[in-house]
Amino acid sequence: MAYYQNDIASIELQCDRIRFAPPNYEISQRIVETQEMSLSFRNEAGQAAAVFQVGPVNSSIRMADNFPVEIEFVANEDLAFVWEQTALGQKLEISEIGSDIHFATFDLSGSARAIKSLSAVCPVKGTFANVTRSEEDTTYCGEDGVKREISIEILDEPVTEWDAMITVNGATTRAMTAYSYFGNAKPPADFVVALLGEDRSEVLVYDNGPTSWLEYGDYRYDRCR
Repeated sequence: MAYYQNDIASIELQCDRIRFAPPNYEISQRIVETQEMSLSFRNEAGQAAAVFQVGPVNSSIRMADNFPVEIEFVANEDLAFVWEQTALGQKLEISEIGSDIHFATFDLSGSARAIKSLSAVCPVKGTFANVTRSEEDTTYCGEDGVKREISIEILDEPVTEWDAMITVNGATTRAMTAYSYFGNAKPPADFVVALLGEDRSEVLVYDNGPTSWLEYGDYRYDRCR
């Protein structure tokens, strides 16, 4: 297991679930009643690099041993995503979805080694050790309108419909590829694929050989590396 704690709370990543012991029993009750909470993984700058929203669609939450809550994921790849972001992140913030209620913050320093050890002993298909990613991603930059740096990555061997990743200014979300995004209508010239983010974002990728770009929101971003 991978175990993290602070002065008032702890979280334990197990082979098939997460066990979170919040600061008090009332928070446990609240989480079990709502069946949801937010996991925000922060980078060195303190920015949210990735967010996973635990909810009835992707998991079940129950109280264990009269106090901690256990989160069991419907799909192993969701657990893998949490493991991966734990290994990459510097801090983990757990909070209530849609409010300013904060449950706990954990220091993830040195977590990469802990997650590697955990994945080595856990025979769970789709977990961190088994996620196959493309050798490199593609980054697009834009200065006009809203300045953003956007990276897209299509997974070589996805284990679910979430077969791509979108990173906007360091914040990553899972996405699905849609090569038939325009349905029966003729797609625009040079259209390659659309990426439909789990957070409802949409990225349209274009390529005409010499130039590669994408559309995100109402802006165009050209390939910069």
